[in-house]
Amino acid sequence: MCDKGLMGSERSPQVKIALRNCSHIDPENIDDYIARGGYIGLARALKMTPGEVTEEVERSGLRERGWSGSSAAKKWRLFFDATGSEKVAICSAVEGDPASLTTRALLESDPHAVLEGIVIGAYATGATLGLIYVNAEYGVAMSRLRAALKQMEDRQFLGNQILDSDVSFHMEVIDGKGRLACDDETFLISAIEGKQTMPFVCSSRPPVSGLGGKPTLIHRAETWAHVSAILGKGAEWYAGFGTEQSKGTKIFTLSGSVIHPGLIEVPMGTPLREIVYDIGGGIPGSKALRAVQIGGPAGGYLPASCLDLPVDDDHLYAAGTTMGSGSILMIDSDACIVQQAKCSMSFIRDESCGKCVFCREGTMQMAEILTDMTEGRGKTHDIDLLAELGEGLKLGAQCDLGKAAPDPVLTVIRYFREELEAHIKESRCPARVCRVIGVSIPSAGG
Repeated sequence: MCDKGLMGSERSPQVKIALRNCSHIDPENIDDYIARGGYIGLARALKMTPGEVTEEVERSGLRERGWSGSSAAKKWRLFFDATGSEKVAICSAVEGDPASLTTRALLESDPHAVLEGIVIGAYATGATLGLIYVNAEYGVAMSRLRAALKQMEDRQFLGNQILDSDVSFHMEVIDGKGRLACDDETFLISAIEGKQTMPFVCSSRPPVSGLGGKPTLIHRAETWAHVSAILGKGAEWYAGFGTEQSKGTKIFTLSGSVIHPGLIEVPMGTPLREIVYDIGGGIPGSKALRAVQIGGPAGGYLPASCLDLPVDDDHLYAAGTTMGSGSILMIDSDACIVQQAKCSMSFIRDESCGKCVFCREGTMQMAEILTDMTEGRGKTHDIDLLAELGEGLKLGAQCDLGKAAPDPVLTVIRYFREELEAHIKESRCPARVCRVIGVSIPSAGG
């Protein structure tokens, strides 16, 4: 059901690029960061023309980390060519996925890697102001970011005439609220502007007209951390990791039924089997792997038959999911995949801003149908109705969250259809989890 594509095994399972300094430096001491090659990339960039810096990023093959997976350099050029005396570079550092630790870990363990990347990107694209939008509850991260910004100004890595050049750039930290939809750029812009947090339809993309109508360049914190590494060690070095179409590495948060949960960073294209068993240690006890959900609550469910799938943007998209928030949930043989999909849709329904009819009504209806299935009220046409609702949502939703919202259900239909049918046609939960007709769930003492 999934394309196989094992990579060569002559490499370390993990390669730390974005997390290169994690546990190796004092995140509140800029000298520790400099001692490990920090700000070499910025100094190198300032000796190049802005166009040459963008070309370096293009040669590296860097793609945005998140739902889109689009070319970073292509976005930079669009932003650079946009007209406007004031341009804004934004670091999206909010997380709406409760299981994802990527951004928080980066900002708490190595804020300078992210900040250096933003300054490099600002120089290459002509941005004059930088904003870092962070979850308000990330108190440690915000404290370390603000301390790092002060240290950068003291060392001339930020502010007026950076490193005695004619380049000036300023940054500030903004307290934000983590919402799953914040990965959509227009949703994030609305939140920063203090408006009702909803996506908006614009005639041009944010790089051309975004925050306050100004050209706006937005990347996740992880993407900015890759930028500083690329300029520090070179495009060819960076392009040596990953696959032909997806270069570099990706941070994932492993959770669920796995022996070694936590953060990992692997080259793009690493087989799912290697992530689950070699790095994650496999499933606890004697249980089998039932599925993995990749990309957070809006991510698709892939069966054990997909274990040889290379994990990169293109292969995941073909399999029915995306990188999303970067979390990987391991699900063992005791779990009901229909129940899992219901929980995902319920979470997405609650996270929907409500502006888009397709998302507001579609996620609610899909969650209700799945609830009926798990409680013995499923109908024979429900699977087709779920598929129809899902495809309609993908076509009609305005934001990235809405377009990804049906992935949990569509992948369950694609890979686990027999379990849906068992709930409907036989009133039976194969995992004996759901309280459906004909299934008696024993009590704790029974």
